[in-house]
Amino acid sequence: MGDGTRNGVSADECLSCAQELVPMALDKAREVKVFPGRWKMIISKLEQVPSRLSDLSSHPFFSKNTLCKEQLQAVSKTLKEAIKLADSCLKEKYEGKLKMQSDLDALSGKLDLNLRDCGLLIKTGVLGEATLSVSLVGPSSSESEIVTQAHLKELLARLHIGHLEAKHKALDSLVEIMEEDEKGVLSVMGRSNIAALVELLTATSPRIREKTVTAICSLAECGSCESWLVSEGVLPPLIRLVESGSTVGKEKAIISLQRLSIPTETARAIVGHGGVRPLIETCRTGGSVTQAAAASTLKNISAVPEVRQVLAEEGIIKVMINLLDCGILLGAKEYAAECLQNLTASNENLRRSVISEGGIRSLLVYLDSPSPQESAVRALRNLVGSVSIEVLKSLGFLPRLVHVLKSGSPGAQQATASAICQVCGTSETKKLVGEAGFIPHLIRMLEAKSSNAREVAAQALSSLVTVSQNCREVKRNDQSVPNLVQLLDPSPQNTAKKYAVSCLSSLSSSKKCKKLMIAYGAIGYLKKLSEMDVPGGKKLLERLERGKIRCLFNRK
Repeated sequence: MGDGTRNGVSADECLSCAQELVPMALDKAREVKVFPGRWKMIISKLEQVPSRLSDLSSHPFFSKNTLCKEQLQAVSKTLKEAIKLADSCLKEKYEGKLKMQSDLDALSGKLDLNLRDCGLLIKTGVLGEATLSVSLVGPSSSESEIVTQAHLKELLARLHIGHLEAKHKALDSLVEIMEEDEKGVLSVMGRSNIAALVELLTATSPRIREKTVTAICSLAECGSCESWLVSEGVLPPLIRLVESGSTVGKEKAIISLQRLSIPTETARAIVGHGGVRPLIETCRTGGSVTQAAAASTLKNISAVPEVRQVLAEEGIIKVMINLLDCGILLGAKEYAAECLQNLTASNENLRRSVISEGGIRSLLVYLDSPSPQESAVRALRNLVGSVSIEVLKSLGFLPRLVHVLKSGSPGAQQATASAICQVCGTSETKKLVGEAGFIPHLIRMLEAKSSNAREVAAQALSSLVTVSQNCREVKRNDQSVPNLVQLLDPSPQNTAKKYAVSCLSSLSSSKKCKKLMIAYGAIGYLKKLSEMDVPGGKKLLERLERGKIRCLFNRK
């Protein structure tokens, strides 16, 4: 491959043949009197052929490249066709006027393709890239690696030139190789080859579009070509495939969008190109894989605040709630919960829409499944401030959150503690939360590895202990004081110290708790915190020091 002499004909011989045919074709074309407009156009294109042939023949790899020879053979074939049609017109022997007009238009298109492909071979560097050369893959490469990589370069070059069927064959081979050696393909994939693939997404042949989107899906998932794909215009044709592609084409297009939609700019662009509606429709009617991929893509898009209203206007809220209830895969339900979390993060109107569509009930039911619960709890946290505690009670809100706090993942537990902070607005609500059994789990959570988890647990407790019934329960728990004292650590990484001070201040009315605070070193911590102006720190320090002095006098 690549020696320029396959089929017994050299590149130089192909060049000579084409060069001989050009003046013959031009002479014949200039003699024709019928269809003057069309022949004038054809002549102008024939006149450009010699310079393109000259460019090709002067390239250093001209005689070593199979593509170059094939291109010269294609040019010769077109020139022969031009001579034949000119003869027919001169003799006025053709099947009919309309048929000849059609044939001349086809000839003009072939000449355009020949001129374009000759230019591409030179301008894009394809001719050099597809040439078998040790220097292209490095002196340390084995012979098989050299041959394989050269073959890959030739296949990629064939995506740029030739007729559609030839590109289809090259694409078939490329997809097969990608399945076995994706890394090898990526090592030779340049931006111009990405552009050629994107162009094939709009081919008239459904088979070619399907093969192309399969290759693009692999490139999108590999994680190193996303910016090239987007900058070369891959989004609009992918969205069109989601709307009207074959089953395989639609699936691969949605999976590609799923990966590409992670960056904020691309997510915005998908919305701008009209991608929301077909993705939402796929969530309604798609199969298990496409439904999950579409939900994931919409989840990524919903992370962009300024497009959330557009999503809502397209009906995303109802669709995501329906996915929570009836999604085929657990993954689709998880993406739906994440999407609702994003939508309700800062927009009160969207929160009310989710509530009115029954979103709280669906999120709570989802908590009973074995799926990850963090996103659902975070979505609930965003919503609970917009409904009354009576509504939450009727839906079984508190018992479900106790279960998550007891046995959920660390992230879900943190989200639950944060939700409790949102709920605890009135004394009555705080009492209900305490009675539901949250307090022991929050105290245990003060030992969590994550500083954010410790902070929200301490914040929730500092709110709950303002109710005497809850305060008594915290006092009775043997771990509450030791855990809270540990959170007085003045280091910047400890973000829970102000809530720990608040909790300990409420507990300091108990002599037992005060003694425990002193015993666990609270005074030393508080002296450091008093220099940092932590609210309530100085007052609690004074109270503990007075208690320590009384203890000393009592001992004496």
